[in-house]
Amino acid sequence: MSEQDRRQATQDLLAYIDASPSPWHAVANAAADLEARGYRRLAEDEPWRLEAGGGYYVIRDDSSLIAFRIGDSPLSRSGFRIVGAHTDSPGFRVKPNPAHAKGPLTALGVEIYGGPILASFADRDLTLAGRVMVRDDSAPGSLGTRLVHFDRPLVRLPNLAIHMNREVNKEGLKFDYQDQLPLFLAAVSEELPPEERFRGLLAEAAGVAADDLCSWGLAVADTQPGAFWGPEGEFIADSQLDNLASCHAALAALPDDGPEAGVAMAALFDHEEVGSESYKGAAGNFLESVLERIGAALGLDAEAYRAALAGSWLVSADMAHAYHPSWPRHHDDQHQVRVNEGPVIKVNAAQRYASDELGQAYFARLCEQAGVPHQSYIHRNDLPCGSTIGPMMAARLGLRTVDVGNPMWAMHSVRESAGGEDQGALIEVLKGFYAEGSSGS
Repeated sequence: MSEQDRRQATQDLLAYIDASPSPWHAVANAAADLEARGYRRLAEDEPWRLEAGGGYYVIRDDSSLIAFRIGDSPLSRSGFRIVGAHTDSPGFRVKPNPAHAKGPLTALGVEIYGGPILASFADRDLTLAGRVMVRDDSAPGSLGTRLVHFDRPLVRLPNLAIHMNREVNKEGLKFDYQDQLPLFLAAVSEELPPEERFRGLLAEAAGVAADDLCSWGLAVADTQPGAFWGPEGEFIADSQLDNLASCHAALAALPDDGPEAGVAMAALFDHEEVGSESYKGAAGNFLESVLERIGAALGLDAEAYRAALAGSWLVSADMAHAYHPSWPRHHDDQHQVRVNEGPVIKVNAAQRYASDELGQAYFARLCEQAGVPHQSYIHRNDLPCGSTIGPMMAARLGLRTVDVGNPMWAMHSVRESAGGEDQGALIEVLKGFYAEGSSGS
């Protein structure tokens, strides 16, 4: 990939993130891109008929998606090549009955979703985006869905003046989770109660009457678009780099036509940030069901299907912690991964990451074949280590798995940073991974 192509890949990533302020938008935009590339949508409640060389995708509950292209060699010999990532990011979610008067202001109650850096949401131009369930007599069960995205600053979490919080720079900005996180929406109006005001705004965005609103899943999103920064634009900043960057790379690397060896697959799951234990999370049966149905549609019996799984690989793609020179004591001295120096192989002896020595060597070889440098990350022994979907999927399905990701700063901030070169590099490596087939067994 040329320097210009890598720059374009990163620009495409920023555009994807900015158009995807919620997991529901991330999947809708991914589906539109796949359709434009010739992939066909499958439904879980209908029979599947699959052809060699065909590209397909399936969506579960609007925020998890699995896309795949089938090769022309026997699946029992070539296996699956799967890249797993997640569509959700830490932040806030709007409560079911959110609007209330808080002094002279209308405020929206929110829940904390995952593990965000709460202080990073203060004093920013925030908005709301997500999925709304509405009454729709023409839809199954008389329930329809609408995606909404207020494309302007709508809510805010104002800071307290330093004159009233003199120790904030020494002790850090802290919020009471219940009383100080409601977001300010508007001034209280005697004519329009808070709940009525909020429902009116939401109904207008959804294009329905307020009485037709049933429920919603609304994320709090930043309105500042992604950007290159640095003298040469060598870095990027945006929301949700963790983990829409990995979703974008997994999708961008998928082949547009066949035949390819084995089955190349991108599996994108919601709810990773809250443990993945859900109907559409990585700990559920979504991937297992899709793999089994592919095997059945291609005529594999139980023995051949198990052989296919045994010859498969999963790359669990989630972002990695870049070395932060202002906090050097938070890093292992021998594993200081740097932005713009290639994908990171993540290792943890306690299996918080699924990479073993085979997986490390396998992914390193993929990087070498793509002409891309690679790095290794390990967490300090005296700090608790995070995890990914890798270990749970490896255990559930018996898949050989390696955990990788591009390096970044400020993970779980509303505004994260990374290297401008790394996205294109990861895409190149994943293209090689998808093309491996049985040669990588």
